[in-house]
Amino acid sequence: MTSNLLHKWIGVRSLFLVCMLICTQISFGQNQDDISSTAKVQAIFDEFTEYRHQNKLDLALETLDEAAKIAESNEDVKLLLDTYHQFARLYLEEGDRDTAIFYWDRASILLKDVSYSFGQAFHLYLDAALRFEEGNNFQSLKSLEESRMLSNNRNLSNNILLLEAYIFTNIEKYDDAIKNLHALIVNSDDKERAYLATKANLQLSTISIKLNDMEEGIVHSKAALELAEKHGFSKEIRAANEELSKIYETIGRYNEALSYNRALEQIKDSIFTIEKAKLDADKADKLRFEHQMNEINKLTAKNEELSESKNRSEITAILTSAFLTIISLLAVSLFRNNQIKLKTNDLLYTKNKELELARDSAVSAMEAKTNFLSTVTHELRTPLYAVTGLTHLLLEENPAEHQKEHLKSLKFSGEYLLNFINDILQINKIDADKLEPLSIEFKLEKVLADVVDSLQQNANENKTKLILDYDPNIPNQLLGDPIKLSQIFMNLVGNALKFTKNGKVEVIAKLLKKEEDQVKLYFEVRDNGIGISEDQQKNIFDSFEQGSIQINREYGGTGLGLTIVKSLLGLFGSTIQLESEIDHGSSFFFEMDLKCDEKAIDEVSFELNPEEFDFKGLHILIVEDNKINQVITKKMLTKKEITCDIANNGNEAIDLAKANTYDCILMDIHMPGISGEEATRQIRKFDPDIPIIALTAISLDDSLDSFYKAGCNDVVTKPFKPEVFYQKIGENISKSKMQGLI
Repeated sequence: MTSNLLHKWIGVRSLFLVCMLICTQISFGQNQDDISSTAKVQAIFDEFTEYRHQNKLDLALETLDEAAKIAESNEDVKLLLDTYHQFARLYLEEGDRDTAIFYWDRASILLKDVSYSFGQAFHLYLDAALRFEEGNNFQSLKSLEESRMLSNNRNLSNNILLLEAYIFTNIEKYDDAIKNLHALIVNSDDKERAYLATKANLQLSTISIKLNDMEEGIVHSKAALELAEKHGFSKEIRAANEELSKIYETIGRYNEALSYNRALEQIKDSIFTIEKAKLDADKADKLRFEHQMNEINKLTAKNEELSESKNRSEITAILTSAFLTIISLLAVSLFRNNQIKLKTNDLLYTKNKELELARDSAVSAMEAKTNFLSTVTHELRTPLYAVTGLTHLLLEENPAEHQKEHLKSLKFSGEYLLNFINDILQINKIDADKLEPLSIEFKLEKVLADVVDSLQQNANENKTKLILDYDPNIPNQLLGDPIKLSQIFMNLVGNALKFTKNGKVEVIAKLLKKEEDQVKLYFEVRDNGIGISEDQQKNIFDSFEQGSIQINREYGGTGLGLTIVKSLLGLFGSTIQLESEIDHGSSFFFEMDLKCDEKAIDEVSFELNPEEFDFKGLHILIVEDNKINQVITKKMLTKKEITCDIANNGNEAIDLAKANTYDCILMDIHMPGISGEEATRQIRKFDPDIPIIALTAISLDDSLDSFYKAGCNDVVTKPFKPEVFYQKIGENISKSKMQGLI
C-alpha cells in the first residue's frame, strides 16, 4: 500500500513539473514576442523622428502608418494614441491645421478610456501648440504648465521649453525666451539634441534682430546653418539662409547677403523640392482617406471571411449574406453620420474658439479699463492734494469776506471730487478681486458711534435726527473688519441723510443669536425720507444708478455708494435687503455672522479729543518727493507750531532718521528709488518705536495690510482732510508717549 502511494505521489509531482515547464516556455515565448514588438515600434518611431527632422514627409507618414497598423493589430491603445499625436504634430508643423485637429480629436477619444500620464501630457502640449498657432499666448502657457506637471519625460520637457520660448518672444518677454533657448543649445536630449539646438539658434537669431543686435544674430544663424547642413535639416537650412540674407542686407554687407540669397533661391527652385511637395501632399491625402475608411474596411474583410466558410449550410449562407449586407449598409450610414458629426464638431470647435477669443477680448478690455481707471484716480490725487491743501491754508489766513465764499466752494468741490475718486478706486478694487476682509479685534459700538459722530454735521444741516439704537447684549469684543464695516455704514447713513430732510435716520444693531464664539447680528439703516419706487428698486444697487435723472440732478452724488455696500457685504457672505415706499422712507437691512471673544480684556483707551493734542514743540520728518506737496505739508505743520525736516526720497529718510530724533515720520509710499514701505522696514531695524504714518495716494495694487506689515502705525490717504491729518498725528504721538510711560 505504501508503495502504491509513493508511485502515485511521484506521478503527480512529475505531471506538475511538466505543466510548470510548459507554462514557463509559453510565458518566455510571450515575453520574447513583447520585447521584439516593443523594439520594432521604437525603431519605427526613431525612423519617423529622423524623417521629420529632414522634412521627408512621405517617409515620415509611412513610418507612422506602419506604427498605427502594429497598434491596431496588437490592440495597443497607448501606441495608437502616441501615433495619433505624432500625426497631429507633423500636420500642424506642415501648416495643415484641419488634419492636425482631426488626429488630435481622435487622440482625445482614446484618452477617455485609458490611464496614460505621458499621453495626457503630450495631448496638452499639442493643445498649447494649437492655441499658440491661433495667437492665444497665455492660454498656451497654461496648457504647457499643466503638461509639465503630468510628465517629466526629457524630450517632452525640451519641446515645452522651445514652445515657451516662441510664446515669450511673441509677448516680448525676451529674457525668459533667451534663458529657455540657451538651455536648449546645450541640451542632452537622446532623441532630438541637434534638432532642438538648431531651432534654438534660429530663434535666438530672430530675437537678436528684434533687439537690433545684428552681430549676435549672425552668430546664431551661422550656428543653426552649420548644424542643419550637418544633419540634413532642410527646413532649417532654408530658414538660416533667409535670416543671414536679411541680416547682411540690413547692415549693408550686400555681397554676403547676395551669397545667402542665391543659396536660398537654389533651394526654392529645385525640381526636387517641387516634386517632393506634390508627393508629400498626395501621401498625406492618401493616409488621411485610409484612416477615415478604416472601420468600413474592417467590416468588409469580416464579411468576406464569413462568405468563404465551407462548413455553412446554404440557408445559413443566405442569412449570413443578408445580415452582412445590412451591416454594410449600417456601416456606410455610420460613416456618413460620422462625417456629419466631424463637420459638426469642427463647427463647434470653431465656435468655441470664437467664444474663447471673445472671452479673452472681454477680459483684456476689463483689465485695460481697470488699469486705466486706477492710473487716472491715482494720478489725480497728487494735484488734488495741492488744491485741497492750499484751499485749507488760504481759509486759515483770514481771507476777505468776498473771497471766503469762493474758497469754500473750491473746498467743497475738492472734497466732492475726492469722494468720487475714492468710490471709483473702491469699485475697481472689488472688480479686480483685490479686497479681502480682515479678521482683527474691534469694538462694534465704537465703529458705529464714530460713523454717527462724523455724519452728525450733515444731519444738523438737513435738520434731521440721527439716532444709534445699539443692543447692549452684543459682545464687546468682536473679530472682523472694522474698516469695511465703517465704509458700509458711512455709505448707508450718508445716503439716508442725503434724501431725508426734517426727518429721522436710525442706525440699528441687534443680536439675533449667539453660539459659543459665533454671533449673528442684524443691522438696519432706516429713514423717513423720499423713498424709492418699486421700479427704481430693481436697479438701485447698480453702478451710477440713483433712481432717476431728476433725483441725480436734485441731490447730486455718483450713484456708487450702494454698489460699494453690496460688493463689500458680498465679501462677508451677506446680502443687502431693501424695503421702501414713496414718501414714506426706506429701510436697508442685512445680517452678518461674526466671531466674538468673551474672554478678551478691554484695552486701556488712549484716545484723545483733537483739542487735547499739544502740537507745540514737536519735530517731525516729512518724506515726500513732490515739491508742491512738501510745501503744503510743511505749512500745515507750521500752523500748529510743529517744526520739520524734509527727505526727498527713501534713502535720505533712513539717513536723517539715524542722525536725528523725531516725534513722528510722515512717510510717502510711492517714491523713486526705494519705496516708502522699504524705507519703513529699514528704519524699524534701528528704531522700532517711532510713530510712522504712511501718507499715500493709494492705488489699485496698494494694500493697507502691506503698509502695516512694513511697520507703519497708521495710514492717511492723500488728499486728506486737515482735521483727519492732525487727528492721526496727535493720536499716534500721544499713544507712543503714553505707552512709553507705562
